[in-house]
Parts: sequence; structure tokens; C-alpha cells
Amino acid sequence: MIIRTVDVNFYYGQFRALTNINMDFEKNRVTALIGPSGCGKSTLLRLLNRMNDLIDGCRVEGQVLFEEKNIYAPDVDPVEVRRRIGMVFQKPNPFPKTIFDNITYGPRLHGVRKRSDLEALVEASLRQAVLWDEVKDILNRSAMTLSGGQQQRLCIARALAMRPDVLLMDEPTSALDPISTAKIEELIDELKENYTIIIVTHNMQQAARVSGMTGFFYLGKLIEYNATERIFTNPEQKQTEDYITGRFG
Repeated sequence: MIIRTVDVNFYYGQFRALTNINMDFEKNRVTALIGPSGCGKSTLLRLLNRMNDLIDGCRVEGQVLFEEKNIYAPDVDPVEVRRRIGMVFQKPNPFPKTIFDNITYGPRLHGVRKRSDLEALVEASLRQAVLWDEVKDILNRSAMTLSGGQQQRLCIARALAMRPDVLLMDEPTSALDPISTAKIEELIDELKENYTIIIVTHNMQQAARVSGMTGFFYLGKLIEYNATERIFTNPEQKQTEDYITGRFG
């Protein structure tokens, strides 16, 4: 297990957004989190790299263990947690800088200065994100000139440039067209060779296509967590079955 949550409760002020979440995330596996809007899946995703720290009035109970160390322990640096557990958001959010500077921004902050090292990192990250051939001749052009699908792959490359162990993806294709979505799904399939990926998706077909494990959330609770094939063909809970077959949600 690379990440484990142990009896995690999460509060926005008085509101309990997550209740007693216990999950194990396997290394080099794609895990999908599904459920209706407001069920807590994105909240959980953000807990896994302390993104929720940035919101006032939040608190966490329980433990989030990354390689068996609680990332909420007082001696843990959240910046280092976010370096090792990268995140890709719903809408592509490139910086208003060149393609090259988008990818080197994080590594430079972490002390990578040598031009040749930065160039190698840019090429390696863009190749991993299957974007290199499309942008290798325009690295000094603004990232804002890329299409939506390219921008999202750039954001994935930017996360990969930090050499993370885990990649969190919060509905990474919901703002994209079907062709771009297919490219990102292919990319996820390739990246799991080297990374652990946890993806929140509204699209159940996508969860079925890309993930090995699926967790179904409802009203802040984890209703069922099992192999994806099992969840979609023979779920244990009636609630899961009702959601998957479209009876609610």
C-alpha cells in the first residue's frame, strides 16, 4: 500500500463532509472515486495531498498514511507532500508563461538550475504526457495558445516534472472533448506503469475503462470499495447498484 486512510473524518466548520473513511491505495494501480455531486470524493482527493489545508475552518481527524507515515503529523512539510503526491485539476490551469517555463517552474523552485537539466526534464515530462511531438518546436510560446486537451496534458507534464510517486486527478477530462478525453485515458493507462493514480470522475464509463479499483461515495461515506469489475457487474451494496444503473445521482 502506498497510501492508507485510517478512520478519516473531515469537517468544513461544523459540517462533516467525510465520515470514517478507511481505504488502501495500491501502488501502480488506478483507483477511481465515483458518486453523485457533493458526496465527498473531491474532498477526499484533496485530503491526500493536504490541499484542503488552504481552506479556512477545515479540520481532519484520523490518519492519512503515505508510505506508512501520517502526512498530517506536525513534523511533516505539506510542500514536500505535494511534491510527492501531485495533482491535476478539473479545468486545465497552465500558468500564463511559456510551455517551457510551465514545466520548469516547480523544479526551479526546488533548486534545479542547470539549463541542460531543465531541458532534459522538459523533454522527459512532455514525452511522458504524450505532448512532446506536438510542442517541441514551440516551447517558447505561451501555454495559453494550446488547445484545451493539450493544456490538460501540459498540466499532467507539469505535475510529472516534480517526479511524484502519486498523481491525483480531479475530473481531469470533464472540460474536454471526446478525442482529448480518449488521449488522457490512454495516457493514464501508460502512466500507471510508473505512478499510482487516483482519479475522481463523474463519468462511470470512464471509471470502468481506466481503473482497477473503484470506491463509491454517498453523502460523505464510502459505501463500497472493490475491484472495478466487481463494482460494475456485481456490487455488494444495493445503493451502489442503484447508482450504477442510474436509479439516482
